[in-house]
Amino acid sequence: MKTVLMVAEKPSLAQSIAKILSRGSCSSRKGLNGACSVHEYTGSFMGQSVRFKMTSVCGHVMSLDFIGKYNNWDKVDPAELFSTAPTEKKEANPKLNMVKFLQVEGRGCDYAVLWLDCDKEGENICFEVLDAIQPVMNKAYSNESTVFRAKFSSITDTDICNAMNHLGEPNRNEALSVDARQELDLRIGCAFTRFQTKYFQGKYGNLDSALVSFGPCQTPTLGFCVERHDKITSFKPEPYWVVQTKVSRGKDVSLTLDWDRVRVFHREVAQMFLNIVKTAREARVESVSKKEKVKQRPQALNTVEMLRVASSALGMGPQHTMQIAERLYTQGYISYPRTETTHYPENFDLTGALRQQASNPFWADSVKALLSEGINRPRKGNDAGDHPPITPMRSASESELGSDGWRLFDYITRHFIATLSYDCKYLQTTIAFSVSTESFTCTGKTLISAGFTEVMPWQSIPEEESLPVCERGEVFTVDEVKLLEKHTSPPDYLTEAELITLMEKHGIGTDASIPVHINNICQRNYVTVESGRRLKPTNLGIVLVHGYYKTDAELVLPTIRSAVEKQLNLIAQGKANFKQVLQFTLDIFKRKFHYFVDSIASMDELMEVSFSPIAATGKPLSRCGKCHRFMKYIQAKPSRLHCSHCDETYSLPQNGAIKLYKELRCPLDEFELVLWSTGSRGKSYPLCPYCYSNPPFRDMKKGMGCSECTHPTCQHSLNSLGIGQCVECENGVLVFDPTSGPKWRMACNKCNVVVHFFENAHKVRVSSESCESCEASLVIVDFNKARSPLPGDETQHTGCAFCDPVFQDLVELKHAAMRHPMHRGGAGRRQGRGRGRRPAPKKPKDKMAALAAYFV
Repeated sequence: MKTVLMVAEKPSLAQSIAKILSRGSCSSRKGLNGACSVHEYTGSFMGQSVRFKMTSVCGHVMSLDFIGKYNNWDKVDPAELFSTAPTEKKEANPKLNMVKFLQVEGRGCDYAVLWLDCDKEGENICFEVLDAIQPVMNKAYSNESTVFRAKFSSITDTDICNAMNHLGEPNRNEALSVDARQELDLRIGCAFTRFQTKYFQGKYGNLDSALVSFGPCQTPTLGFCVERHDKITSFKPEPYWVVQTKVSRGKDVSLTLDWDRVRVFHREVAQMFLNIVKTAREARVESVSKKEKVKQRPQALNTVEMLRVASSALGMGPQHTMQIAERLYTQGYISYPRTETTHYPENFDLTGALRQQASNPFWADSVKALLSEGINRPRKGNDAGDHPPITPMRSASESELGSDGWRLFDYITRHFIATLSYDCKYLQTTIAFSVSTESFTCTGKTLISAGFTEVMPWQSIPEEESLPVCERGEVFTVDEVKLLEKHTSPPDYLTEAELITLMEKHGIGTDASIPVHINNICQRNYVTVESGRRLKPTNLGIVLVHGYYKTDAELVLPTIRSAVEKQLNLIAQGKANFKQVLQFTLDIFKRKFHYFVDSIASMDELMEVSFSPIAATGKPLSRCGKCHRFMKYIQAKPSRLHCSHCDETYSLPQNGAIKLYKELRCPLDEFELVLWSTGSRGKSYPLCPYCYSNPPFRDMKKGMGCSECTHPTCQHSLNSLGIGQCVECENGVLVFDPTSGPKWRMACNKCNVVVHFFENAHKVRVSSESCESCEASLVIVDFNKARSPLPGDETQHTGCAFCDPVFQDLVELKHAAMRHPMHRGGAGRRQGRGRGRRPAPKKPKDKMAALAAYFV
């Protein structure tokens, strides 16, 4: 029997599709990576009986990166990243072992059916999956097709079965357009980011940003926010005056009239008109006009509109909104949430989708009325040729979806019902008055037919907007006439909704990437999200954009990126050559990069106004090993040490406290050691600032402290303080922390494992001898006489912390409380085990099993 391997984009999606296609009769098991399950069943395929294996990936299998040495910021000129730096595909998440998992499941399979998301990113993942499984699949006979692509827009029985019955092929051109975008963003973004991060962090101490990043889409996105900020700051308010008149008829009718001249900008002229109107005691009705108007129902919902409404009305950020929409989609509540289309295809079952909502108490009446009267065909929108508009696929309740999930689903469903409803009709009445020689008007609205506003009540016509019945020639009493002084006001900061509109208008990003770009400028501390989800640029964001305008405005204007996006779309359509587009775009940005580097002084002029020189920042902490003067500790992100005399800056581990370490010095370079710590419940280790930035030994990488240093004799090194192999991670070594007394501990130099031992012992030292059983270093413990666990009057004992029966009850494994999982600031990790040149501790079958048992 032949085997068909089917691959979806997410585990939950694979489970739903398998359940539908197998009619619930599949068996499931966990895959070798633990993250993805495999669902198996038998069925028919290509006219033969086959065994189906349905599994998934977890998003992209591979990611693009430079080869090893080009990831070293210190040794590679950023200009090389445009052309000479080779790139390679690496596993997006190495811990998942996704390639190996796919090869194990794909081995011996005869056919592959790809159920990846139906957009350009999904097509790209198709070929990542194929690269993994095709070499291990059974060879095809002659020209037989063995790879198929399923196209679907929702997780419903009908849509999934139709997709299975109408399989196509993956689109190589769309996948190539994603490859081109990835390579452009990697090369351009890394080159500019590396240069300006190193340059500005080396000169200014209070940037408060760990990464001064640049992105071909991210930077124009920031540019929109700063452009609005500039309009606000350069705005000069101007006073103007308005004549306001209130009239009444009897006790029940009172109206405030709008002046036909609207406003005047000269006080004397306004005062003249006020005097004219004040002389009148009556307001005469000159005309009454009535006109029936229509408030159109909305077009069908696409991604950009969903993001706009979620931000402006629901108070949900774009990134968060997309995460929720993805979950609703994979659970089968809505159709695919990434679409540019606002037009339903003629064969879309609108009535069937509407009928799904007939039992929901929140809109059941509106739905039943539409089903009985007949639905109104949605307004014609834009057909982008991708997916149908976002549509609810089944009913739900708040208890099923959770608070934010329900709020988004509620809006999507109401929007869908509104597109099938009738337009809202109302009567607009305008009454024209004459007061002395001046003209005033009053406008009101009276509802005729609520239409779609029944299900979208926030768009309804308020009752208070209706006007009283009156006729031409009727006289009202003038109750009040006054002159109002007002001022022109600047625009407000951009809301996320307005920013999304601008990005869509100028072709910056795609419906899938727009939330990512907005999230990036927030994370980089370029903008802050204020009340009303308004985006206010920070000093750093403002100075960067002004600097780009000053050096090369095209770096921040949306024009170039918009043109690049058009070229990428041509690749997707098969109308442009991948390599030519890539080379042409990189050549443009390479020239811009060189010009930017040569013109950096003009940005410096702006930076100097807002930020302090690094030499004037921070507080003295430890002595430099070169000049023996005090270096300053700069706490603003990224925290670092700076020697103003040598004009050198040294990196430090992030997200922890730094203090001087007993005024001890590194034996290699005479720099004073500092201690990094995450608190009493966390980890701590000493480090030499110079060695941390400039690894002294071949087997060390940048960003390693004394707990990983392989110096053979230094009292602070791994060789002196390492005890044994970590009980949890593969490459870690448990290193004694001599500063931890009286609550002594050893901590893994790779992961967050901490072992507490010998609490209240007077003194703990690491012996040069090793345990015969596990080869871990022995420890020498001096106990307090009053609390000694030793027999008789003994207070000192030497033994193995893992194997010695005297110590076993005094050892407790915990996990360090980290302020941030990346506490090492992305530093490299040394391979190998044990202390220095000493062999790795072995795990004896019996004693290490016992150790693991009481550690758990």
